[in-house]
Amino acid sequence: MRLFVHELKTEQILFWRNREAAFFTFFLPVIFFLVFGSIYGNSTITKEHIRAAPFLEAGMIGYGVASTAFAGLAITMVIRRESGVLKRIRATPLPPWTYLMAVLVSTFITFLVEAALLIVLGRLLFSVAIPTRPLSLLVALVIGAGAFAAMGLGLTGFVRSAEGSSAVVNFVYLPMAIISGTFFTPKEYPGFLRAIADVLPLTYFTKLTRDVMVRHHHIWSETGSIAVVLLWGAVGLAAAIRGFRWQPREG
Repeated sequence: MRLFVHELKTEQILFWRNREAAFFTFFLPVIFFLVFGSIYGNSTITKEHIRAAPFLEAGMIGYGVASTAFAGLAITMVIRRESGVLKRIRATPLPPWTYLMAVLVSTFITFLVEAALLIVLGRLLFSVAIPTRPLSLLVALVIGAGAFAAMGLGLTGFVRSAEGSSAVVNFVYLPMAIISGTFFTPKEYPGFLRAIADVLPLTYFTKLTRDVMVRHHHIWSETGSIAVVLLWGAVGLAAAIRGFRWQPREG
């Protein structure tokens, strides 16, 4: 436990010292929320029958889990693998699973802080109500962070180089973040985009957060969305078990 706590502190220090990573994975969803909330936060989304600001707030939490637990984690682990950091960790007394758990918990803490910041900003700047189901929201965040972290680790097995990590990960994550309805409702999309959105895990996590935060549903009433997110998480976990490497890849 002492090694885990020490490594967890180290991971948090490393994250916040890396200003580029902190900006693109932590602050970018916050900036998007401030910009889009200022533009259309007081309008009404007709097809959703809700004000845009709370709709957008929950969507940016969805965007945040993709940014932090999926993209940021995947890029970081590929860079550490290819630079030999993971290989050297295997040679230390620190157990590999302790290291991985510290990385994952640190990622969740960062995402949790980001979600809390979005909620506070939504309340202060756009008069968005504080979620009335905090326990359900916390469970939803844990489920989402765990599933997307598993997918992020699974994706590392398909990335061959540190130089290409950002390109490959962003190729997957940015279209997913847009198509999944984090910014706009998928109900207004053309048919082919709705068909794509219907199979993406972020669509269901974003729906889950909106149902809990905006429509005040209990977490156990959203079994359909939870099942899809967990299914994708299981796929990511299987890919991670099969493809995650501690050694740099050859050529």
